[in-house]
Amino acid sequence: MTSEERAVRRLDLVAAAAGALLVVAAAVVGTVIERANGSLHVNWPPLYASWSPHLGPGTPAAVLIAVLVIVHGPPLAARLPWRRLVVLGWVGALAWTGALAMIDGWRTGIAGRLTTAYEYLTVIDRFDDLGPALRDFTHHILNDAPDHWPAHVAGHPPAAVLTFVGLDRIGLGGGGWAGLWCLIVGTSAVAAVLIAVRALAGEPVARRAAPFLVLAPSAVWVGTSADGYFAAVAAWSLALLALAATRRTLPQLPLGGAPLQAVTALASGLLLGLTCYLSYGLTLIALIAAAVLVLARTVRPLPLVAAGAAAVAIAFTLAGFSWWEGYLLLVERYYQGAAAVRPYAYWVWGNLACTVLIIGPATVAALRRALAAARTAGRSLRPSAGPLRDPADRLVVLVLAALLALLVADLSGMSKAETERIWLPFAAWLPAACALLPATRRRAWLTAQAVLALLVNHLLYTGW
Repeated sequence: MTSEERAVRRLDLVAAAAGALLVVAAAVVGTVIERANGSLHVNWPPLYASWSPHLGPGTPAAVLIAVLVIVHGPPLAARLPWRRLVVLGWVGALAWTGALAMIDGWRTGIAGRLTTAYEYLTVIDRFDDLGPALRDFTHHILNDAPDHWPAHVAGHPPAAVLTFVGLDRIGLGGGGWAGLWCLIVGTSAVAAVLIAVRALAGEPVARRAAPFLVLAPSAVWVGTSADGYFAAVAAWSLALLALAATRRTLPQLPLGGAPLQAVTALASGLLLGLTCYLSYGLTLIALIAAAVLVLARTVRPLPLVAAGAAAVAIAFTLAGFSWWEGYLLLVERYYQGAAAVRPYAYWVWGNLACTVLIIGPATVAALRRALAAARTAGRSLRPSAGPLRDPADRLVVLVLAALLALLVADLSGMSKAETERIWLPFAAWLPAACALLPATRRRAWLTAQAVLALLVNHLLYTGW
C-alpha cells in the first residue's frame, strides 16, 4: 500500500469519526433541549425513539444474516450472474430488514406499526365510497377541520392511504398485511438501485455496491414504515428511467410492435407520478431524475415520462383531489403541530445526524470520496468534455444528486425530525457510493454497517 493510499484511508476513518461525533453532538444537545423545554418532541434525540435495550425473536436471524452478507456478500456479488444477483439482493435485503423488524416481535415490529393513531389503517372505513372521499380529502387536513385526518394521512397525498384501502378491498386488510406490504415492496428498492447503477455506471460498480445496499442500516426503518414503500416506488421510477435513457436499441414488444424503450419510459413516468401522490416532498426525486438524464446525455424519454406522470396527476385531479391545494393546507397543518415549536436551528443539523444513522459509517466515508471527486466529475459533465466515461465519476454524479435532494429537503424546514423514515427515498441511493471504497476494506466497512443497525434496533425502540 502506498503512502497516498494510506492517507486516503485515514481520511475515510476521519469522515466516519466525524459522522459519529455529529450523532453524539445531536444526542447531547438534543437531550439538553428536550429536558429544558420539550420542544424537540422526541424521546431520544435525534431519533424518534426511546431507550429500550432488548433482545427478540429476530435477534439470532439478524446476526446470522449480517455475518453471511459480510463473509459471502462481496465474492457472491462479484461472480453471480447478474439477474440472480439482483434477485438475491432483494431477498437478502428482505431477510435482513425482516429480521431486524422481528427483534421487536411480530406484533410490535410489523403488524402493529401501521395501526397506531397516527397511521393510515385507522381511516380505512372512511374510504368506502372513493369518489366523495377524494373530493372531500383536503377538507380534513387542518387540525381544526371537522374529523381531521390523522397525522400521516393529512401529511401525504391520498395515494398513500389508498394503497392500504386497496389492500383491504382485495382481502388483505389489517396491520399484518400492511406491514408485509411495506416490508416486501420497500426492500425491492435494493434491486431498483442496482439496476439503475448498472445502467448508468456499469456492472462492476453495481456489483461492488450490492452488499452495502443489502446491509444498509436504513433497513431498521424500511420494514416498519410506509416511507420504505414510497422509497421503492421512487427507486423503480428512476431505475426504469435509467433503462429507457441508456438503452439505444431494445426489442419490440409482441403486441402492437411498441418499442420496449417507450414502454419503459412511460412506466417510469407513471411511477414518478405515483411517487408525487404518495408524498409531497418526493417531488425532489426530480433532482435525481435530472442526474439520470444528464449521465445518459439524452432527453429522449422525457416526453413519455412526462405523459405518464401527467396521466396520474390528471386522474387524481378528475377524481376531485387538488395536489397543490393539499400541499398548501399541509404546510398550514404542519405548523399547527409539533413543527411550530421544533427549533429549526437544531434540526437543520440534527437531521443530518439522523442521516448518518440510516446510511451508516461506510456510506459516510464513501460520500467523502464522492465529494472529493465532485470537481473532476463536474468538469466531465461539460458538453465539450464528451461522454462521461469513468464509471466512478458517473456514480459520483448519481449519489451526489441524491445527497443534494436530501439537503434541499433539510433546508426547506419541512422535515424537522423523523427524517430517519421521511428521507428513506433519498437515503436508498447513498450506500451505492460504497462501491468507491477499497476492496480490501469492504468486509470491515460492512461489519460497521451491520453493527450500527443491530445496536440501534437492540438498544432503542423506534417510533416508526
